[in-house]
Amino acid sequence: MNIPRSPRRATARVSLAAALVVAAGACGGADAGSGDGGGDGLSGTIRVDGSSTVAPLSTAAAQLFQQHNPGVRITVGTSGTGGGFEKFCNGETEIADASRPITAEEQALCAEKGVRYEELRVANDGLSVVVNKDNDFVDCLTVEQLRRIWEPGSRIDNWNQVDPGFPDVELELFGPGTDSGTFDYFTQAVNGEEGASRTDYSPSEDDNVTVQGVSGSRGGLGYFGLSYYEENKDRLKLLRIDGGNGCVAPTGTTVRDGTYRPLSRSLLIYPNAAALDRKEVEAFVEYYIENNADIARAAQFVPLSSAQEAELRQDLTRLREQHSP
Repeated sequence: MNIPRSPRRATARVSLAAALVVAAGACGGADAGSGDGGGDGLSGTIRVDGSSTVAPLSTAAAQLFQQHNPGVRITVGTSGTGGGFEKFCNGETEIADASRPITAEEQALCAEKGVRYEELRVANDGLSVVVNKDNDFVDCLTVEQLRRIWEPGSRIDNWNQVDPGFPDVELELFGPGTDSGTFDYFTQAVNGEEGASRTDYSPSEDDNVTVQGVSGSRGGLGYFGLSYYEENKDRLKLLRIDGGNGCVAPTGTTVRDGTYRPLSRSLLIYPNAAALDRKEVEAFVEYYIENNADIARAAQFVPLSSAQEAELRQDLTRLREQHSP
């Protein structure tokens, strides 16, 4: 299998795979003989690309699936949500990973190319806003303060411009690049328009760069998926966010129930309906869905609620109907 080239989460993937194997042994849904394609001598290559945030989920699903189907090769790329949809709509991949819903422009491209799909929510995530571990003057920011910091043309470059009660400390900003679904989601949620952001910050598609930047600057501020904070909590400080009803920290509960506003989001995959005519693709998608809770926990994301799980089953049924003869 082709592991994503991004160095982030590299050390976590080995333990993640082991955790999934243990989870599989304790979960009837992961039984190789339960109709998931195990023991059928499946072979072929499945190409997945898109969001670097969702990539660990798809990588974990691939590792577990291949325990029972070693003849299937699954490649997981990290071109970003936008780049992943471009490849998907052009027929270069069977599955797109996405940390935001497909846009109208991307839908039109897929329609033009005759690519049919279904949106499947496989986990939940919250964006974490982080500062330097030694920052002792801020514990919570309002969405309005985030907007003034990150809006296009913002000239705020000192923490005392964010709040007069904050000290005279240079504000250094770090975050994802413009091809990232995380960037799209954050700018939409905070600035009201996808892609609307100041440009004078340090962007990177690799969240390790953001971790290094924020942890190395007393006045550093950055954002990325909650799981990346969990992996680096010894190096960073997590902020609570006031979305209008007081300061709330991102946790499994607040992300799942939506009280962590407006920075809770769904993590999505988009399988190509026609590709399900290939047994190995159909088996992998079904395996991904059947084991979504174990995969989400092992990858440090928030599993679906019961209602979301029921919706996922309905979406899978619609996907099957799209590719039926």
